[in-house]
Amino acid sequence: IDIDTEVGRGSAFRIYLLRYVGPAQRPRVQAAPPARRGRETVLLVEDEPAILRLGKTMLESLGYRVLAAGTPGEAIDLARSHDAEIDLLITDVIMPEMDGRDLAGRILQLHPDIRRLFISGYAPDVIAHRGVLDANVHFIQKPFTRNDLAEKVREALGNDA
Repeated sequence: IDIDTEVGRGSAFRIYLLRYVGPAQRPRVQAAPPARRGRETVLLVEDEPAILRLGKTMLESLGYRVLAAGTPGEAIDLARSHDAEIDLLITDVIMPEMDGRDLAGRILQLHPDIRRLFISGYAPDVIAHRGVLDANVHFIQKPFTRNDLAEKVREALGNDA
């Protein structure tokens, strides 16, 4: 590294690197493993409309039946009116009407066997510190890929089907 400085004129930095004379190599890109698919019914609750649409699309492309709700109140109404089993609740943690933990408690009263997966843009330790999320719950942080979501959903459902 060579530096030249002149008062009133500025500085010039020159960095000299060794020249590589070997053959050019392209980095290998590993293909992501195929996402695991399912057949279960999922209740997805997200107050951000774009994320709700994207999550619904991702889950449906993985084979899940999706009940989508933009608010906790709408989710409770869907859970109350849905006659069949709902296998999994995927809910944002921080929402205007009530937080995800309280919503999960209300949904559990209607569907006692429902599994839960929480999502948030906040880091898990921040949410735990605020007392909104208990330790050892299923959690995925936004943003996430389709494959990340597929893995977390299968994990929350407790099987590899």
